[in-house]
Amino acid sequence: QREFTQKKTFTSWINSILAKHTPPSAISDLYTDIQQGHLLLDLLEVLSGERLPREKGFNTFQCRSNIENALTFLKSRSLKLINIHVTDIIEGKPSIVLGLIWTIIFHFHIEELAGTLACAYNQPSGDRSSDVDSSPKASRSATKSAKIKERWKVSAAKTLLLWAKEQCSLHGSINVTDFKSSWRSGLPFLAVIQTLRPGLVDLEKAKARSNKENLKEAFRIAEVELNIPRLLEPEDVDVMNPDEKSIMTYVAQFLQYSRNSCASEEDMQEKVREAVSWLTAQEEKLEKLLMDAENETYYQKCKEMISFMEAFNQGKNSFLPVLSLKRSEAELSEGQQLMREKWDKLVSQINKWKMKLDQMLPSPLATIEAWLQEVEQLQAEDLPDLQDPFKAMFVFREIIVVFKGLMDCFDSHWDTLQSFKNEDEKNMPLVLPEKLEEMKRRFSNIRFTNSSTFLEYHYGLCAAIANEVMLKLNIWDMKYGTKESVESLLENW
Repeated sequence: QREFTQKKTFTSWINSILAKHTPPSAISDLYTDIQQGHLLLDLLEVLSGERLPREKGFNTFQCRSNIENALTFLKSRSLKLINIHVTDIIEGKPSIVLGLIWTIIFHFHIEELAGTLACAYNQPSGDRSSDVDSSPKASRSATKSAKIKERWKVSAAKTLLLWAKEQCSLHGSINVTDFKSSWRSGLPFLAVIQTLRPGLVDLEKAKARSNKENLKEAFRIAEVELNIPRLLEPEDVDVMNPDEKSIMTYVAQFLQYSRNSCASEEDMQEKVREAVSWLTAQEEKLEKLLMDAENETYYQKCKEMISFMEAFNQGKNSFLPVLSLKRSEAELSEGQQLMREKWDKLVSQINKWKMKLDQMLPSPLATIEAWLQEVEQLQAEDLPDLQDPFKAMFVFREIIVVFKGLMDCFDSHWDTLQSFKNEDEKNMPLVLPEKLEEMKRRFSNIRFTNSSTFLEYHYGLCAAIANEVMLKLNIWDMKYGTKESVESLLENW
């Protein structure tokens, strides 16, 4: 499944690049079309902006020569082509071809884009030039340079992830921790689109839809409105363990769109001044609202909050491009620094207000809300990636026990919510109907993802057990001398 997804994603990405070649070209089957070398050279020419040497014919010798020219060019860019040989490409070996294309995507697409943000996220930018320095000093530092490039590879992926997290952070509780299951709901894609082009997405409606509906909508909007090629299908992402490389390739296109649509510095500074003014007004409005609502009923406080948030979210749309702008502290102007501080402070105040209102929910809703938050937080956390399989087994067992304990309360909490009578002794509503509907939607989401969450935890546990077994088997692959020593070993394990 992973190989199938990568082949489809990489093919779509390549064709989006080859459309810019003169003359335009395209591939239909990645494994066979790459064997002649011509399309591989076309791809590298568009990505590098250089003309590369090639043989015009299509016989075996000419195809081999073209592939050799492509690999030589990649090596001149200091790319490591581990176990990638001309013969394997000519034979169209899937794992080798996919590995080669991923190396090209990562270097020319992801690293180049992430490099524009490296300073902002305090990551090493590395030297990605193709210049070759043959001096003795350069020779002595070759090992150090190689290590820096390897660190930069990790940093490029991390930088792209930090950028995506920041785009999503402007829209509440949409959390991104990786390029795998974090994107399964489709909400992160929609949040990124909303940040880049405010007004194209209704995130509140999206939270009530299924994963596949959100993914389908996100890919459609990105293709139609942002002109971002559709590299993925909903069924590629809405699976237990989506392909990380395919999602990274697609997400990088949104960063490319962001870089291409940057406004001039003067326009940006003017927008920053407007944002600071708007944030100041919102801060004052919130402060007054909290004071005026101090002695109001819970119901009235919630109404005030919804009214404020509707106006806040609508006003925020105009300033999303500058609010999402990421630069290092040294690069920020005084106005941008002030804007960032005001935004962080305002978001913190809003979150505290929401948390306080959740804690003030009438019984038994407060208990149910706390349960919902605990389950949602556990589901949002990335699976632990522990190097010690023995520790990993204990961690996964503990998570499974905790999650099972929480899910044992599902039916009772659901029945209580369903039977909750939303009125006081004066027949006045205790809680906004919207809040009750929101809680019911969250129950539905938990019910929908319950089985897959359990499977992910058990998958992690089984993987840890398998790794521990392999470690033991490797230790046991020797003579222990006596029956007693073997029995002792078994008993200890």
